[in-house]
Order: sequence, then C-alpha cells, then structure tokens
Amino acid sequence: MSLFSYKAMNTGGRVVHGQMDAINLVDLEMRLKRMDLDFINGDPVKQGGLFRGIKVPRRELINFCFHIEQLTRAGVPILEGLTDLRDSLLNPRFREVIAGMIESIEGGRTLSQAMTEHPKVFNKVFCSLVLAGENTGNLPEVLKSLNDSLKWEDELASHTKKLLMYPAFVGTVVLGVTMFLMVYLVPQMAGFFKNMGQTLPTQTKVLIATSAIVKEYWYLVLGLPIAAAIGLKVMVDANPAVRYRFDEMKLNLPVLGPILRKIILSRFASVFAMMYSSGIAIIDSIRATEDVVGNVVIQGGLKRAGQLIAEGQNVTVAFQNIGLFPPLVIRMLRVGENTGALDTALLNVAYFYNRDVKESIEKLQTMVEPAMTLVLGAILGWVMLAVLGPIYDVITKLKV
Repeated sequence: MSLFSYKAMNTGGRVVHGQMDAINLVDLEMRLKRMDLDFINGDPVKQGGLFRGIKVPRRELINFCFHIEQLTRAGVPILEGLTDLRDSLLNPRFREVIAGMIESIEGGRTLSQAMTEHPKVFNKVFCSLVLAGENTGNLPEVLKSLNDSLKWEDELASHTKKLLMYPAFVGTVVLGVTMFLMVYLVPQMAGFFKNMGQTLPTQTKVLIATSAIVKEYWYLVLGLPIAAAIGLKVMVDANPAVRYRFDEMKLNLPVLGPILRKIILSRFASVFAMMYSSGIAIIDSIRATEDVVGNVVIQGGLKRAGQLIAEGQNVTVAFQNIGLFPPLVIRMLRVGENTGALDTALLNVAYFYNRDVKESIEKLQTMVEPAMTLVLGAILGWVMLAVLGPIYDVITKLKV
C-alpha cells in the first residue's frame, strides 16, 4: 500500500482533506466511499516526506487497546468494534489507519494481518501478540496486557518530561542571561575599566576576553552545539560502530546510565513476559524484544542469548553467559524456570524495575533543581565579582 493525500466531501457538503493508505486511486475512492465521503481528487505522498514519519500518539493506542478489549470481551465482532472506534476518533491519521484496517478485514484478513500493513503504528511486538491472542482465543487478555504496557510507557514518558522541563527552563534562562551579559553589559563595562587606567584583576581580564569572543563569534557559540548534535546524530545513524559506542556510553553515564539500564530491562522483561505467556516460543519472544529495547548493546546481548538457547542451553545460563543482565534478572529467571512460571518471574522483574525507575527519577529531579540553581548563581556571581571588583577598588582609593 501507498499513502495518498485526498480531497473529499462529507454528507454535510463540507470539503475535507486528509491522508489514507490505499493500493491506488480507485481503492482510495472505495475506501472513502465506505466512510461516507465523496472522493474529489487525490495524489500519492512521497515516501520519507516531512509528515510521513509522524507517529500516532501513544494515548490513541491505549484507547484502541481498551476499546477493542472491552468489545471483544463482550462478544462484539472486531469489525463492529473498529467501525465504532473509527467514528469516535479525533486524530485524523489514526482514523485513516483504522479505516484501512476495516477495509483489510472486510477483504478477508485478520486483525493482526491488518495491523501489519501499518508498521509505523503497530510494531512487530504488537502484531505478534495480537496474532498469538487470535490463535489461542485469548485476545482480550492480550489487549489488556498491551494496554497496561502502553500505560506504563506513557507514565514513564510523563515523568521524564517533568524531569527535563525544569533543567530546560533554567538552562534557557542561564543562556539568555549569559548572552545578555557578554554581548551588551560587559563590553560597556570594559570601556569604563579602560578609562580608569588601573591594573585589572585576572578574573576581570578573563571576563572581558570571553565577552569579546562571544560578541564577535556569537553565531558560532550558538550554532556549534546544534551542529555538533546534528553531526552526532548523522554519525550514529550512518555508522553501526559509532551507534554501538554511543549506546554503550549512555549505559555507562554516572547518574543517568543506571536509570536507562533499568528502563530497558523493565521494558524487556514486561514484553518478554507478555509474549511468553501468550504462547509465543522463547526464541521468537527474544527476537521480538530486540527491537523494543532501543539499545544496540542490549540488542546484541539478546541476540547472543537467543543463539545460546537455540544451541540447547537453558534460559538462565544463556542470559548469565552474555554478562549484560544484573543478578536480579538472572535469579528471577532461575526461579521462573525451576517453578515453570517464567512469565510471572519476568513480570516481577518488571515490577521491581518500574518501582526503581520511578524512585530514581524522583530523586534525580530533587537533585537537578538545586544543581541548576547553583550553576545559575555561580555564573552570575562570577560576572558580578569580575565587574564589581575593579569598581570597589576605585571607590576604596577615592576614600583614602
């Protein structure tokens, strides 16, 4: 399928615009007709365009899982549930995805097969779990597990945003104040100091020299960090070795590294537990979780673990041999294997790490706020000391 932008008219005579996946323009017209829209014109959207990569918000997926879970649990057919959901959605992109899924199911496909046609919305793990739920007749429970997992990710994202908001605000203030001092205030004070005709302290000379550099090359001061960030991203995306080193560095950061590792392990444990409890084989579950962890170092470890399990080793020994997982994970895996409740053991791992992540983020937030305040105070204190020091010396000499 390809993505088409279309122009159509609804039953009220109003012209609407949007985008929808379709095989061709004829297929697009038929899909719009089933949505009570009269097709006017349409054009294919170029792959990799600016808006093509926009993802459906996570909360829309949470509502999707909850809605379909409740209706399927009540015995409502999937097609009716999707139609009801499509009519109540406000997000235009997701509404078009649901409309495409309805068309696919009407054409004889299953829910999981319809999802695979939209990989940017439903990832491999999502589709694999839904397929397992369809095969075992346990689709409502699978959707409930997905709903809980998405809620946890949404809550984690919310905590992370709260953690970053204060540093971002204070950092902007620090940058703005520093630029004002260096570009406007210090140059004026520098002329005053020269007219005084006295020897300036070292810190004042350093401040004046720094101000001259910032004033002369302000575009480099502001542009270099942005250019460095863009260059690093390009290198990480283009070179697998750089990506590996970058992900390894993130895991080894002093404060953020342990939190990131806990987040990755928690996501791995919860997804692995969901897939294993849904009846998916261990090796297939591990392969599916490789794309979920989002870190190539951990991905490499999971690949090696899958290879060791395929060679005949048990799960505990395989994960212990790769050396990436802490004793808690290994211990819980051993207990799960011995008791035959591997999914329960993994869910316990996810629970412990979820709790640790929340506590770690809260502690970090309480540390970041005073730290940023100290940084702002130190910068302003240095500038004021360098500026007021010579003035104080002049006033002292005048009194004498």
